[in-house]
Amino acid sequence: MNIALIFAGGSGVRMGAGIPKQFLEINSMPVLVHTVRLFQWHTKIDKIYISTLEDYIPYVESLCEEYRLTKVADVIPGGSSAQDTIYNLLKKAESENPDDSIVLLHDGVRPFVSYDVITENIETAKEKGNAITCTPCYETILLSHDGEGVDQVPYRKDTFAAQAPQTFVLKDIIAAHDRIRATENGYENMVDNCTICHTLGIPVHMVEGNRGNIKVTTPEDVYMFRALLQYRENEQTFGFGLTNGNRTKINTFRKPKES
Repeated sequence: MNIALIFAGGSGVRMGAGIPKQFLEINSMPVLVHTVRLFQWHTKIDKIYISTLEDYIPYVESLCEEYRLTKVADVIPGGSSAQDTIYNLLKKAESENPDDSIVLLHDGVRPFVSYDVITENIETAKEKGNAITCTPCYETILLSHDGEGVDQVPYRKDTFAAQAPQTFVLKDIIAAHDRIRATENGYENMVDNCTICHTLGIPVHMVEGNRGNIKVTTPEDVYMFRALLQYRENEQTFGFGLTNGNRTKINTFRKPKES
């Protein structure tokens, strides 16, 4: 069983909009729907669970019906933090599915991950136990403890940006969360599931992501996502933007033909 767990519980403070960013309409469709459709259309995804703000659950359920998101098994309330929300999703998945299921944890506001990246996440997690989507950094990364002085400058060739999905065997990632939750500091500084596993000494395995896999967090990101959608439309219509090698193309995927 391959299950996508989509967390969309953010309030959108950094966006500055009147509604949470996952519900902003871009090209006449909420960002969350753009995201969920990537997993709805993927042939290897069997089921989807979504977590969101409790007041928005009826709205998300209506979106699932309107856009025929038939793989969505349930929409549940988020937790008090991002990691609490993910834990709720994991426990919901555990209650209804085999514990050796593959779970893909994905931001509801990352609406441009490619079909191939989703596939590689599943295959790598089945082979190695987990998969963390990453892209090489093209800018110099600085480490600073006070935000003023530079403490360390890692070689650029050694730096990568972790994205989503982050993919695990269900029972393994629940066990990791339980261990972290039992510590004195809990989820403090645990910004994602890669951080949780690394903190616990669990080896994590990288999967190269696509460069267009942005997280829509700020108004600038909205403009970037619109541009990426236009890029994809041009690519599909005219063949623009295709290059060879190392996933430099930004395309996601085309909806599979219905039989």
